[in-house]
Amino acid sequence: MPAYRRTADLPQMIPVFPLDGALLLPGGDLPLQIFEPRYLNMIDDVMAGDRIVGMIQTRAGGDRMRPKLVKVGCTGRVTSYAETSDGRYLITLTGVCRFDAGEELVIPTPYRQLRARYDRFEADLTEDETTQAPEAARTRFAKALKRYLNRRELDIDWETAQTAPLEALVNSLAMGLPFEPAEKQALLEAPTLTGRFETLSTLLEIDGLDDGDDAGPSVQ
Repeated sequence: MPAYRRTADLPQMIPVFPLDGALLLPGGDLPLQIFEPRYLNMIDDVMAGDRIVGMIQTRAGGDRMRPKLVKVGCTGRVTSYAETSDGRYLITLTGVCRFDAGEELVIPTPYRQLRARYDRFEADLTEDETTQAPEAARTRFAKALKRYLNRRELDIDWETAQTAPLEALVNSLAMGLPFEPAEKQALLEAPTLTGRFETLSTLLEIDGLDDGDDAGPSVQ
């Protein structure tokens, strides 16, 4: 994948894929199955260009075909692509940088395009992957995560979780756990990795308020 070092290197006009409940974060990988004709068209076009797609959720208002969009999304680059025998595309988007949704373009393509403004998110391209959380915060996080997973009868590889870099762990859980769309949006809009870690910890704790207080393993 190209090394985008400055937001000026990113395309200013991007196609967007509105999909509620799907969270893409910088550095994260989001697998998608594309089958709707207008988005098949979109992928054809982006594969012939810079491979950049803007993932974004919707908000109340608009109609079914053109719902209103939230204010913040995340660009991803197509890093994996396959076509099935029945015409679907199986792709993976790797998150690059968040964006503020600017004006929507009036164009004839069947999919939507808008102007992306990256100024607030320059740090997405330079986030320090060595960031760590204080021991107390890690313990709190691990306890809340254990309760959350037990409530929902989910499981993770704790050995891998304990050794994973904070960014990889937080982003994979934020993207993979079944949070509500508004909660996913809160995770996306957290200003920094530390803020996302705190938001994720809070969401896990809120979900498990009715459970016991059994300690779980510490997560680095």
